[in-house]
Amino acid sequence: MPVPLSTNVGPLELESPTMLASGILGISTEVFGRILGEGAGAVVTKSLSTEPWEGYANPTVIGADNGGMLNAVGLSNPGAAEFASMLKKSPDVPVIVSLVGSAEPDFEAMVSEFKDCNVIGYELNLSCPHVAKVGLEVGDDVELVGRIVGAVKRATPSPVMAKVGLGSANYMDTVTAAVDAGADAITAINTIRAMAIDADTAVPVLSNKFGGLSGAPIKPIALRCVYEIAERGGIPIIGCGGISTWRDAVEFILAGASAVQIGSALSGGRTGVFSQVNAGIGRYMEQKGHSAISGMVGLAAKS
Repeated sequence: MPVPLSTNVGPLELESPTMLASGILGISTEVFGRILGEGAGAVVTKSLSTEPWEGYANPTVIGADNGGMLNAVGLSNPGAAEFASMLKKSPDVPVIVSLVGSAEPDFEAMVSEFKDCNVIGYELNLSCPHVAKVGLEVGDDVELVGRIVGAVKRATPSPVMAKVGLGSANYMDTVTAAVDAGADAITAINTIRAMAIDADTAVPVLSNKFGGLSGAPIKPIALRCVYEIAERGGIPIIGCGGISTWRDAVEFILAGASAVQIGSALSGGRTGVFSQVNAGIGRYMEQKGHSAISGMVGLAAKS
């Protein structure tokens, strides 16, 4: 009999430890349903704002060395109200809604839009590396982080996750502020600010010049962050950054993550990566004698 892959991230109960990362594959509820059918324990939407955002002009996504990806889409989205109306037409598709803003009222207003939707949690994007005033500038302001998390916690009974990244401030201070304000989990990490320059034309490749680096190149950094947050203790963790195989996922779980998010590995529509990663985790558990994901969480710190 296969070992169970269910896991808990605080109050959030998942049938498997793999999740769709925010910003991947658009906002189609049909696609979300297909990903859940592939074995994902949850899907996280693109980050939504109070008003529609067009994002940046092309080019916005390019390949990077060593299998990485640079993106500066600019958080393009239809706005929280419009997306909420889309969700109401697909009530059987549960989602974790990602929200982005610059002040507490932004987040409170957006949460109110989703009160009649099948939302199982909220992920607060406090760390986008390429959009001014709503990204790392928010995450670097620990007092603002605390106010935002507190405001969302008061506005909804659903689990609230704070997504942190690497800005100019110590990200552990951001974690502490989110935890003290009542966050149910931390997602670590967001993409890392980076850029590419075309040697032939001597100009930056991305229209925004700077973008977020994701994929394999940031995995060791993300793994270190998860380990450090786990050492701090007191908060469930969702690992994110360069996860594409079952071994990647297991490493993050051993570092302290109760679940992992997969993003760049889905390039080209590889939705089957969820079932592949889940199967590999199951085989690993059987080989190592683990009967539950919870028994693996943070083992690397206990060795």
